[in-house]
Amino acid sequence: MNMKRHLRWIALAIPAVALTIWTPVPDITGVSGQSLCEANAKPANLNFVLKDMSGKDFNLATQKGKVILLDFWATWCGPCMVEIPWFVEFQSKYGAKGLSVVGISVDDPVSKLKPFSDKMKVNYPFLVGDRRDDIKEKAFGPMWGLPVTFVIGRDGKICKKHVGLSSKDQFEREIKSLL
Repeated sequence: MNMKRHLRWIALAIPAVALTIWTPVPDITGVSGQSLCEANAKPANLNFVLKDMSGKDFNLATQKGKVILLDFWATWCGPCMVEIPWFVEFQSKYGAKGLSVVGISVDDPVSKLKPFSDKMKVNYPFLVGDRRDDIKEKAFGPMWGLPVTFVIGRDGKICKKHVGLSSKDQFEREIKSLL
């Protein structure tokens, strides 16, 4: 009897999770193209330092004043593989205009990050977030799945939070509205 109930719960949960992940995010740009980041948006906690793939300290607070696309991801995450090439493109296209893409690998060792970065031709910092629950759960969490991507305005406020796979066009509209 418990097994039937368990299977029934799974059958109900899977479509609900899929619907949550695939629900389109509303357009955040108005007719004039200006940002619709809410005035009372929550400030991002940018006061932390992580190691990059080379073992160097990376202080996220140094990115304040830029539009930050902060992506929590993992090498085993399928949707992450879809989004990372978009983020590479955005960094190339908008970096000079003030975009800073930063990826935080939630549980991969450096030995996996370097070959992955080379394969994906990543042009932005990959930071090591393994065993850093202070960031994943307290500063930006809790996180119930991956990827989780934050779009942070120049003023350091979180304008958007994406959980799961989002669309490339949506990310680009959000970035452009904040630049």
